[in-house]
Amino acid sequence: MSASYEPAPPTVDELLALKAARALDERALRTLFLEARTANGFLPRPVPHDTIERAFELAELGPTSANTLPLRIVFVESPEAKARLVATLSPGNVEKTKAAPLTAIFAADTKFYEHIPRLFPNAPQFKNLFTGEDKAEFSTQFALMNATLQGAYFMLAARALGLDVGPMGGFDKKQLDAAFFPEGTLKSIWIANLGYGDDTKLYPRNPRFNFDEVARFA
Repeated sequence: MSASYEPAPPTVDELLALKAARALDERALRTLFLEARTANGFLPRPVPHDTIERAFELAELGPTSANTLPLRIVFVESPEAKARLVATLSPGNVEKTKAAPLTAIFAADTKFYEHIPRLFPNAPQFKNLFTGEDKAEFSTQFALMNATLQGAYFMLAARALGLDVGPMGGFDKKQLDAAFFPEGTLKSIWIANLGYGDDTKLYPRNPRFNFDEVARFA
């Protein structure tokens, strides 16, 4: 009987070459960062649900601590739901939200740990770190941090699929949570208008820091 053949593991140089081949080209960087802008107005075109679902599928592949995935999203599009949302907004966010075909409410599930045995099956006991009344503040902050990461992943995924995004923080969180999450276990973090942006309504890009103003190697 012939001996089984085990291929040699890739070398460091081969692995580095594979990773370099994954690097995005200039066109993709323009889509995600260089030409992407915060949408301030939208064209009168609906967003297909399958595009939103695809963006979610991509975003959910981004890393969270112990794969806890605490983000929950409500995509507001019906007139009734939009009216409830608009009632919670700061004045400067009202008109652009009315014009947007879709608005995402990004929230954190403070009971995320109930799903750890399913999502992190190699260490289901990780759930115990978050249970108990004395752990409430810790688990809530954990959920908010990781859900915020997921919301950012979603924004980039939406851009990658040709959508424009207008993230906002100007809203009354208590009022919004009462309107959309009355059970009390979900906490809103930020919201974002989604659609096909009207580029004639963009503001000039604001200044950014230089690297050496805010970052350093230690």
